[in-house]
Amino acid sequence: MYEPNEPEPRPADTPPDARRAAEWLRDGGAVERILQDALGGPPDERDVTLARMGGVLQATAQGLGPAAAAVWAGVPPHVLEEWTDRDPAFATALCAARALAAAHGVRAGEQHTPAMLRVLLVALGNGSTDSEAVRLAGFRPQRFRALHRASAALQALVAAARALRTSRRVGYVPSAYRPRRPGRKPPADRSFRLVRRAAPTGDDASE
Repeated sequence: MYEPNEPEPRPADTPPDARRAAEWLRDGGAVERILQDALGGPPDERDVTLARMGGVLQATAQGLGPAAAAVWAGVPPHVLEEWTDRDPAFATALCAARALAAAHGVRAGEQHTPAMLRVLLVALGNGSTDSEAVRLAGFRPQRFRALHRASAALQALVAAARALRTSRRVGYVPSAYRPRRPGRKPPADRSFRLVRRAAPTGDDASE
């Protein structure tokens, strides 16, 4: 990898802009929480799911693969697989997003894009190693090494994301998102723990 033995930098060692960008990428869900708090009450199950689905579609339309799109949207890969298998509308939208990327010649690995860099930084902030993050984002290792050596701004962003690995905040994680311990039963057959049911509509409201 490009700097496998480099020590984790302290937050003060990285430029403020790079640090703010890395923190924003790590805490992107904070904006959604602030908006929901302004409306009162806990997050709505439907709204959370649709927001994450939208993130997957946005990442896919920019040429990212399923694993990278899951990192972008902040969902585990198995949740994305469940959505694809069980929600025909989402599966159709996902195919359309892939077609959009292909029509515009956007393919991870064949070029380097801001979307790839975003996934790399999020993965680093989430605790991935350098080599894991580079591979997940779709960069070719040799190409990324060259980019890293040539760009002080890229070096600052990577250093800021690395620093977050040692200062990661712990927040609420839905049960379906948590890795299972060996020997434990799998979680219930659903993508999210119930937070608040969406209001019934149509015939359901009259029952």
